[in-house]
Amino acid sequence: MDFFATAAKGTEPAIRDELRELRFRGVRADRGGVHFTGALDEGFRACFELRCALRVLTELGSFDAPHEGALYEGVQGIDWTRFLDPSRTLAVRAACRSSALTHTQYIAQKTKDAVVDQLRQRHGARPSVDRDDPDVLIFVHLVRDRATVYLDLGGASLHRRGFRSMAGEAPLKETLAAALLRLSGWDRERPLVDPMCGSGTIAIEAALWARHIAPGLLATDGEERQFGFERWGCHDEAAARRMAEIREAARGRVRTSAPPILASDSDAAMVAFTRENARAAGVEVSVHKARVEDLGPTDPPGHVILNPPYNERLPGTRDLYRDMARALRRLHGHRVALLSGTPDIERAMEQRLPEPPAPRPRSLAVWNGDIECRLLTYDIP
Repeated sequence: MDFFATAAKGTEPAIRDELRELRFRGVRADRGGVHFTGALDEGFRACFELRCALRVLTELGSFDAPHEGALYEGVQGIDWTRFLDPSRTLAVRAACRSSALTHTQYIAQKTKDAVVDQLRQRHGARPSVDRDDPDVLIFVHLVRDRATVYLDLGGASLHRRGFRSMAGEAPLKETLAAALLRLSGWDRERPLVDPMCGSGTIAIEAALWARHIAPGLLATDGEERQFGFERWGCHDEAAARRMAEIREAARGRVRTSAPPILASDSDAAMVAFTRENARAAGVEVSVHKARVEDLGPTDPPGHVILNPPYNERLPGTRDLYRDMARALRRLHGHRVALLSGTPDIERAMEQRLPEPPAPRPRSLAVWNGDIECRLLTYDIP
């Protein structure tokens, strides 16, 4: 089967490298995500193990759809009885560009009509729509009058790990935090420090990655994480056994130890949030209240990563960036990575202060939601 792991824009290389490290086949990066291939249970494993991907989709069909009739007929040409029956629910989401059909809600409606009409013809009854928590989630992408129909194996965005019960004003998605760790070059051996930790997402993702705890192992209120494909009509006893094998293999790879993971924040409430979220995730993170200006080196030199405030919900100031840059440039021998949503952060790092200026950073474009950012990575001499 053909799969597509979707990505926050700019994080495609992280997902590509992750898929290769996990020994998936046919890995090929593309705009908006990464393709890979395998049997259906490889899609199950991807949902369970991937840290950086937002969704895992499998392609069911592709056809020309220059008008609504062609769209309806193309969707009806797919055998939906493998996945759906009248007892299950569905939802359809659509995206389009450069096509005669331009209204995504209408595209989704026609797709839904084709699916439920097929099932009504075969079963005498139709499944219901559940937009919030469907058993089967369908995506339709229409580009230059060519429609591609996908199923979402996860059923919900994979960033929802289940451990974050508390968050601040502008929490970072767990999948983006995992991608930043990989893109910044953390080796999972050096100490990791997040001196502006907020609710602890980066530090917790680092601890999970270092200990090889797959995201699918995380439990919510004591319950094993369930994925959308486990509610499909074709998820029979054999598929359930395979899923149990994937879970057991993941448990066997968990490490008991990790390098030191240190987190701090100037806000006492955020420190408390981080402690609670780390406890819920089952990992150890050393958390304390401190200002970024007071940051000191680790022994041995570590990997420092931070997400400074830079937008309307959490505004930053030039004074904050200047003080942050002073502290970071004192960390000789450390690697420093910043998610920068404003040029003021890079300017602050380059200012000629009494200390020698930091070297020119490695700079990658990464989107945090709809905000274009730069991941700036410095090796402090």
